[in-house]
Amino acid sequence: MPNAIVTSDRPVALFGGAGAEKTVVNDVLALCGPVAAADGGADVALAHGVVPQAVIGDMDSLSAAGRAAIPPGSIHGITEQETTDFDKALRSIAAPLIIGVGFHGARMDHQLAAFTVLARHADRRCLLAGPEDCVCLMPPRLELEATPGEFLSLFPLGPVMGRSEGLEWPIDGIAMTPAGRGGTSNRVTAGRVVIEVDAPLMLLIRPRAALAGSARALMAAPAQWPARAR
Repeated sequence: MPNAIVTSDRPVALFGGAGAEKTVVNDVLALCGPVAAADGGADVALAHGVVPQAVIGDMDSLSAAGRAAIPPGSIHGITEQETTDFDKALRSIAAPLIIGVGFHGARMDHQLAAFTVLARHADRRCLLAGPEDCVCLMPPRLELEATPGEFLSLFPLGPVMGRSEGLEWPIDGIAMTPAGRGGTSNRVTAGRVVIEVDAPLMLLIRPRAALAGSARALMAAPAQWPARAR
């Protein structure tokens, strides 16, 4: 990938600045190899005893103490102000999967902005881990190991249709939009769930307990959306 700052054949953990519980951090690190941070997310990583191998962003929120704790060669400033630090980091990492922690914050606008970035970079396999759930953008087809009875939500970011197997309320033939029909609070009815969608505009939300399974499913997905033209 051109202009990649971090390249790995293993999943990469990406810290955001919203803070993160220790249990969530431990779950993410157990699934990943290299660690990166989006700007002030480096302070969150350092608070958990982790020194990121790369810090990416415009560097307007990294603390002086954080900067001093990180080798200068690991700090990669991207000065443009048209995109968020999460966007800058996501597009600068080449890996089979990126697992973000510290992007489920108290500020809803930051969380919504992170979801927008997932859709903007639909060619990247990225999973965001929070204290209660994990979120990713649906690839064209995803096959999941699941536990009957667990919740599974599908939230459209734009017009999108799909089909499903293993859900209590199938989505086949339903036109979903943010202001119309959605797919939140669905339930799993089988140990295997298959979901297909026709556009890179559907968020998949699962319990945090499904983080490792979701990571495996994303890496095994047979296809991914093409990169958007810039």
